Amino acid sequence: MFVRESVMLGGRQLTFETGRLAKQAHGSILVTYGETVVLVTAVCSEERPGLDFFPLTCEFVEKTYAAGRIPGGFFKREGRQREEEILSSRIIDRPLRPLFPDGFKKDTQVIATVLSSDKQNRADVLALTGASAALHISDIPWNGPVVGVRVGRKNGELIANPTVDECEKCDIELVVAVSKDAIVMVEGGAAEATENDIIDALMFAHREAQPVIELIEKIRAAVGKPKRSWTAPALDQAVANTIKDRCDGELSKASRVLNKKARYDAYGEIKSKLAEGLKAELGEEKYKSIEGLVKREFEERKAHVVRTMVIEERVRIDGRDGRTIRPIVTEVGLLPRVHGSSLFQRGETQAIATTTLGTTADEQKIDGLLGETWKRFYLHYNFPPFSTGETKPMRGPGRREIGHGALAERALSRVMPPQDKFPYTIRIVSETLESNGSSSMAAVCGGCMSLMDAGVPIKAPVAGIAMGLIKEGDKYAILSDILGDEDHLGDMDFKVCGTARGITAIQMDIKIEGLTRDILEQALSQAREGRIFILGKMLETLPAVRGDLSRWAPRITTVKVKPDQIRLIIGPGGKTIKGIVDQTGVAIDVEDDGTVNVASSDSDAVKRALDIIKGLTAEPEVNAVYKGTVKRIADFGAFVEILPNIDGLVHISELAHHRVERVEDILKEGDEVEVKVLSVDRDGKIRLSRKELLPLPEGVEERPRPSRPEGGRPPRGPRPEGGGRFDRGDRGGPERRGRG
Repeated sequence: MFVRESVMLGGRQLTFETGRLAKQAHGSILVTYGETVVLVTAVCSEERPGLDFFPLTCEFVEKTYAAGRIPGGFFKREGRQREEEILSSRIIDRPLRPLFPDGFKKDTQVIATVLSSDKQNRADVLALTGASAALHISDIPWNGPVVGVRVGRKNGELIANPTVDECEKCDIELVVAVSKDAIVMVEGGAAEATENDIIDALMFAHREAQPVIELIEKIRAAVGKPKRSWTAPALDQAVANTIKDRCDGELSKASRVLNKKARYDAYGEIKSKLAEGLKAELGEEKYKSIEGLVKREFEERKAHVVRTMVIEERVRIDGRDGRTIRPIVTEVGLLPRVHGSSLFQRGETQAIATTTLGTTADEQKIDGLLGETWKRFYLHYNFPPFSTGETKPMRGPGRREIGHGALAERALSRVMPPQDKFPYTIRIVSETLESNGSSSMAAVCGGCMSLMDAGVPIKAPVAGIAMGLIKEGDKYAILSDILGDEDHLGDMDFKVCGTARGITAIQMDIKIEGLTRDILEQALSQAREGRIFILGKMLETLPAVRGDLSRWAPRITTVKVKPDQIRLIIGPGGKTIKGIVDQTGVAIDVEDDGTVNVASSDSDAVKRALDIIKGLTAEPEVNAVYKGTVKRIADFGAFVEILPNIDGLVHISELAHHRVERVEDILKEGDEVEVKVLSVDRDGKIRLSRKELLPLPEGVEERPRPSRPEGGRPPRGPRPEGGGRFDRGDRGGPERRGRG
């Protein structure tokens, strides 16, 4: 059955269509917003035996034909996903995953394909909303719907789904996933926004999304398929009671062990003891048939014990209360040859961060649907397996690493200096060396300190903190600086980054139905308290940005030339600029607006290159003296090159104080001569004088030179006795013919 329905969102029409395209998918929705069109499909296959996790994959795919472009590269077809596509895939996955039933393990795949892009309406939130609608009308068990809304604030006014151009002028930009009753996911950044500003933006997103949720429910009522009957496998109640009786007390003791490895060893001993006992009582074959359910029940008991301890006793796994931050250790300048380095440790989470400064040649090229763009600041987050005491294949960054790196990059990007004041390309790398929660926030803190150590003039220091939540009924506990276990067993992972003034980045994932405004306000207030504390610890080690760059960092000096002088620096086929680079060893970048960046760690080489560039682009100044070379002799004077490719005329009357009959009597081609600039006409013609620099002959008085209007000839006057400046030879035919 074909259905097409629309609703207004952010002043533009959002349209859903189903029943015409991709009909063999279990759920299919075509989303149109402006001229951006996204096809989203949802398919669920049978369960694979032996799986102990939910195999959900969410894919966001941009087709370059959507923007009327042909892919770059040799193969001329779309290849592996770009980072922006991976980040959009995560935006789809994170709010959808918690809404599947517990224990559901059937292969499920959501694919969002961008078929058309108007380059103004972004497709990521459309893909999220379309995925929700596709799952909701399908037969796949799922407890939706949710809606994705991008919220921007421009000139103090909140906007739903701002365009790409509007986003560039927004000081808040958030992607928010909302259900009918609550906020379920947040991702975005701000220019040091207050906590109240962020909450207002979240509540605004919730209000704006409600008509879209109602429309999805309407489509479900019209064409939705009956949901598959599915019941999670359950453990026999008698066995479940046995696990509870045997494990809860021991788990309570183990959960109070402060050291992560010792705690996990204690958990392992309890699990092994339980397995041996059940095998002896039930028999090997019976136990093997329920082994997966036993392990799942054991994890449920562990979660129950820890959550009860936090809610009832207000004591966490490592003995802290809800607000206390783990011990912090920081160090800077520990790597001698890098441009900036820092070590940041908080509890059992440790990261080493480095900052590297480069030139514009190091900028990252982004080839997306919006066209080619260039990034001058990027942050890479690495999470090697040894950081958790594990062994895993190392096959490049996964989605988690890319997502954590993007969050840390967003947090720091708001305080980066503008390019015209700090013309460097900046790369931060955060290497996670130990991990027990909040390693992405360690990347923010360590990355900020490495920037300061490198001498990058950031606007203000930035710190990040991960907040958690455990909620049972009406009781709840908000936890600052959560451990890995608290992230796994808790109901919220809420990361907040910012300066002492306000928030620069935020990310939130919710495992329960959602959060009320009261809980959000308390979580953000507690996060600010923790962030200020962490900033204080960072500034104890390095109170301010270093005054000088590292001796190993390139020195970039910027000069401005006229755009029409760029050709003089580049030269035919790049010959001139290559010659400067070969001669001095510097790196030179020339912008279209005439900005020239010269970079080298050798200050003398930079000076030599700048002298050459200034010589190429210098313009003659009136009354200035130049040492030039005679390039051509004419009857009426000599043409002297005073600057590269710039010459002027020394009229025969300006060669000497006495009357000169032949120019060759004074100058010859190739002679070097000092001359003074008398005037520069509007048409670029330059009048030079040699005699102005010669001493007056004895008995001759200096006469004032008549003024010359800009671009014109000297005013006429009576002819001086005995000839001179205005005699026929001075203003007669030869001069005019020479200029003509």
